[in-house]
Amino acid sequence: MKYKMIVLDLDDTLLRDDQTISKRTKDALLLAQEAGVKVVLASGRPTFGMRWVAKELKLDQYGSYILSFNGSKIIDCKTNEEKYSRTLSAETVHRLYDLSKREEVGILTYADDAIVVEEPSEFASIESELTGLPVKVVPNFKEVIQEPVVKALMLKEAGRLVEVEKKLQAELDGELSVMRSKPFFLEFTQLGVTKGASLDYLIKPMGIKAEEIIAIGDSYNDLTMIEFAGLGVAMGNAPGDIKEKADFVTASNMEDGVAEVVDEFVLNRVSRV
Repeated sequence: MKYKMIVLDLDDTLLRDDQTISKRTKDALLLAQEAGVKVVLASGRPTFGMRWVAKELKLDQYGSYILSFNGSKIIDCKTNEEKYSRTLSAETVHRLYDLSKREEVGILTYADDAIVVEEPSEFASIESELTGLPVKVVPNFKEVIQEPVVKALMLKEAGRLVEVEKKLQAELDGELSVMRSKPFFLEFTQLGVTKGASLDYLIKPMGIKAEEIIAIGDSYNDLTMIEFAGLGVAMGNAPGDIKEKADFVTASNMEDGVAEVVDEFVLNRVSRV
């Protein structure tokens, strides 16, 4: 199979633990793009927190895309045009706020290029570090959120959040998409919004088939695109149940796992064509 697209999660996949891209990985991805293969970024991050990665990989020059907010938005890197957008109503976010209080977990969302919380926490600080967005602590969450937002996150240590995830997936079944992106982040987006669904939307007008795609990720919000792609790849640092559902398991994000996949499945094949 000659692959035409590589779709990459960012945190703990493309990015090393220090939030950088290794030289080997960057060089491999630039070579793949020179050979005509599209490189697409797909992350739970806000668009703002992905732009520097897109710039470093020159996605604008190669006419590629960002799938941000777990696929709630698709951005054309060349034109900066928003090709697709799905949001949650303010009323829905207010309901999630009430559920977070009931379950005794934190909650955040995004407004005016800031992370909005009612109570500061280590988890909100982590999101700020990952995205580059400031944390805005407000006295009344519901009063501030009066317009649609892209997504909301509930926050708690991993053990407790697993329990909340199972409970709310059942309670909100048929209403919202509910999935963890990190052990301590439980994400809520409009029903049907996943990385896999947005990827399907993206490729249809491009004439690219699912079997011509490599998707690489490490966590539960990556699973839909891993299962959608012709070659679904789990990182070596992914949980065991993600690895079990992948077609291939590569090295970890600290061991150039993405470059290993590109070298084996794209560059070698391109060189033989």
